[in-house]
Amino acid sequence: MTLLEQLDIKHPIFLAPMAGVSTPQLAAEVSNQGGLGSLGLGASSAEAARQQILETQALTHQAFQVNFFCHQSSALDHDLAKQWIQYLIPQFEKYNAVPPTELECIYPSFLDHDDYLNLVLETKPKAVSFHFGIPHPHQIQALKNAGIMTMVSATNLVEALAIEAAGIDIIIAQGIEAGGHRGIFNETFDSAVKTSDLVQLLKKHCHLPIIAAGGLMNGHQAQRLIQLGAEAVQLGTAFVQCKSSNANAAYRKALFNTPITQITESISGRPARGLINHWHTQIDRPERPNVATYPYCYDLGKQLNAAASAQGDFGFSAFWAGTNVAQIREMEAADLVNQLVLEMSQTQ
Repeated sequence: MTLLEQLDIKHPIFLAPMAGVSTPQLAAEVSNQGGLGSLGLGASSAEAARQQILETQALTHQAFQVNFFCHQSSALDHDLAKQWIQYLIPQFEKYNAVPPTELECIYPSFLDHDDYLNLVLETKPKAVSFHFGIPHPHQIQALKNAGIMTMVSATNLVEALAIEAAGIDIIIAQGIEAGGHRGIFNETFDSAVKTSDLVQLLKKHCHLPIIAAGGLMNGHQAQRLIQLGAEAVQLGTAFVQCKSSNANAAYRKALFNTPITQITESISGRPARGLINHWHTQIDRPERPNVATYPYCYDLGKQLNAAASAQGDFGFSAFWAGTNVAQIREMEAADLVNQLVLEMSQTQ
């Protein structure tokens, strides 16, 4: 049985699960057009995640995936947090705002408890994917027993081999070009392999289906990666501009006006690629101290962005985007899927 048959989809096109941007409407539009829609639920409570899944199921009878974060949770390093808050005080002062004295763990991990697992087992989406790591063995087994396909992001060969050994069904090969958070298991180093090289590397050494992700904006690029061995492709940035996404007006405008992206860990505490802004030009200076750990760092980043945005400055927003954002097209999700399919068929 082919991967498309296993997932019960028509086209080898996955919508990247983007926490904060994905919506039931966007997921359903991609799924209804024959691709694999997605919900990025890593930033949602179990109850909010349930509502999104149920709403998506009401909008489509087709397959879609849900995504959670699998980071190794850690207690707050108070000294590191205090140092980071201190470093950002001048930025808060620009907007007549006061930074918090304590940082909160705003995103739990799938590994921390089984609430998310139980939700997936209850609602039974076709597939569930994970970022930053691999679920516990008992969680993988429970999903397998329920007939739910599992996928994990890999940014290098070592991670991919660990994914395969854990009994996961599909590897998402996330190249360095990808927008948003790097899927690295260990946030202290990044192999930084480009998507095409990663697909070829994993195809040579792994046996699982490979999904290419990172820097893909059109069907020609997608088809070339399939020719290199990927079974399907996953696109995120290309879909952020769709009316059914949750991106705000400033984000949509920036996608078409800011063609350069850069990776920073200053926003959240983990490396992530986004449109170049204040974080890259004002915060990531040579004298910058070590950032607070994820996701505590993200708590502070969001508060600084809220203070700046309230005064019309969106330079501290997390406008995640991949390297080829300059190729973005204004198109609704269903039309974009159709266009990708057409371009893929035209590429030799």
